[in-house]
Amino acid sequence: MRAGEFAYRALLEEIQSGSLAAGTVLAEVEQAERLGVSRTPLREALRRLTADGLVEQLSPRITVVAAIDADDIRALFALRRALEETTARAAASADGRAEFTELAARFADAAEALGDEEGRAQYYALIARFDEALDAAVGNDYLTAALRTVRTHLVRVRRMARDKPARLAASAGEHRLIAEAIGSGDGDLAAHATHVHLHNALASILDSLNTEDHRVSSRAGSAGARSTTPGEPAGSAGARSTTPSGKKARA
Repeated sequence: MRAGEFAYRALLEEIQSGSLAAGTVLAEVEQAERLGVSRTPLREALRRLTADGLVEQLSPRITVVAAIDADDIRALFALRRALEETTARAAASADGRAEFTELAARFADAAEALGDEEGRAQYYALIARFDEALDAAVGNDYLTAALRTVRTHLVRVRRMARDKPARLAASAGEHRLIAEAIGSGDGDLAAHATHVHLHNALASILDSLNTEDHRVSSRAGSAGARSTTPGEPAGSAGARSTTPSGKKARA
């Protein structure tokens, strides 16, 4: 594997997994040394990540992991809904749909195995296989390319709801219904089931964001109250530790 490709994949995985959080500064020298590559392939990787929308250049010398907020996620899901409903409907009219019947059975089994990390990892691998089957069934390079961009961001967003076993189990059931509809050649049901799944997924992710924002606000407020000095309003110390966007600054 070329050094630039290696650096790109390594940074992509770390951003998608959350190991590199939003706002993390990606200093060229530091990241090149950490990944064991020279600065030229590191720059190549950063350019690709910038094109993906996963990092942003704040200045010629400062590159950071891009933030993603509720508005970004809603916009992503608006595009995802249009693409995936179209894809599901098209796949239901394609030849060789037996694979989707098999995938439906596997999603039914997956719903019973989400209680541990291994089961959840297998579930996400099953979703990846489902996506590959959709791409192959539709056979539209333009649609596949658009979906690839959405999925690049979606891996990152999905992890926001990973601590909700009930939601994952419901998601497995929703995927089973989509796969069954495609396998039986029912395009209307496949598109509708996709619409319902995406509605539920978006609601769950936004709920996770709201819960986390509340936790962060509560912690910041408590810290501010404890650190006040005579004559200083409660919470002002906490306010100093946030960035202009209101997010806590990195230590």
